[in-house]
Amino acid sequence: MESKIAAALNLKYSPVVLIWTDEKPEHALQFKTGKWGCVMSMFAKAAKGRAAVFDRETFGCYGGGVGLGFGNQYLNFPGGIECFYYFLSIGNERWETGEEVTKIIGGFVPKDIFDIFVHGEGDIKSCKLAQKFVDLLPIVDIPAKFVVLKPLQDVNLNKEAPVIITFLANPDQLTALVILANYGREGIENVITPYAAGCQTIGIFPYREAKLENPRAVIGLTDITARRNIRRQLDKDLLSFAVPLKMFQEMEGNVEGSFLQKETWKVLMEQGS
Repeated sequence: MESKIAAALNLKYSPVVLIWTDEKPEHALQFKTGKWGCVMSMFAKAAKGRAAVFDRETFGCYGGGVGLGFGNQYLNFPGGIECFYYFLSIGNERWETGEEVTKIIGGFVPKDIFDIFVHGEGDIKSCKLAQKFVDLLPIVDIPAKFVVLKPLQDVNLNKEAPVIITFLANPDQLTALVILANYGREGIENVITPYAAGCQTIGIFPYREAKLENPRAVIGLTDITARRNIRRQLDKDLLSFAVPLKMFQEMEGNVEGSFLQKETWKVLMEQGS
């Protein structure tokens, strides 16, 4: 499957397609059961040409399980969901249960994750606000065994049903995607940038949009942990731009005759090369 948008934007990396399926693809990359990993690292590999697959035992981390749509995996966080609130905010060294769990998990999790568990990620100011953040997430348990990420050009529409298509874009390309998302629409807020994990902005947030009559695009990779995890795999100036299939088809149909074929865009592309 080819993309007019990708061609017009001269994207360096392939758009990544997210698919729900009950059939596990052959030769796809997959985390080992119970092994920690970042979904966005697998996403980066998909953008560079490899397929990756996830299930309810191989989603890499609890946020990744949530982000891909495998239910509220924060309930399974060491010490329970309340320990996750402390993990995201001020750290588990500050309360009794957190201290007890810290003593147990020391030899079972990567050192960097353990340090964050103890001292906190500091992404949210308080545990109370962290709880409100989780409460607002569009958590869902998808009706499929597997989530697959693969490059757009490897997708066969006769056999596969894409759910979300995600572009990786530099500032100029992101600007074009935002304009194109609004090009054939009423209104001026057809793109959103929620605070969320990188995997959640290519998963559950665009999943939610896919249910709407006029879905919006979701800008992501505003998660510093995800950015750190993919830094060695992709260019450092990229953000993600995820759209449900319906919106992708709409935007693809609007390329011809749009600003993408006008002089201003051509000059900007030449200046950036």
